[in-house]
Amino acid sequence: MSIQIKDVEHVAKLARLNLTDEERVMFTDQLNAILQYADKLNELDTENVKPTTHVLNLHNVMREDEVKESLPAEKVFLNAPEEEDGQFKVPAVLE
Repeated sequence: MSIQIKDVEHVAKLARLNLTDEERVMFTDQLNAILQYADKLNELDTENVKPTTHVLNLHNVMREDEVKESLPAEKVFLNAPEEEDGQFKVPAVLE
């Protein structure tokens, strides 16, 4: 797998970044170097390695759930920029 300049241009467009020609080439080279480094993992023999979710053998490190009284709505909305009908009012994210 390799990254092409068109891939970098596509991601830059999605991120609304204006890249120079030099930056496009530089980011393409850097991303390809990262992928080549990550591809080295395929050289490892992991046949007898058990999958893990954490490097340390930790169990149940979260606290017990406790039922507590909620804050009153008036206090919660004190820091809200806008509130309407008991809910936070935010700008629309869809056009």
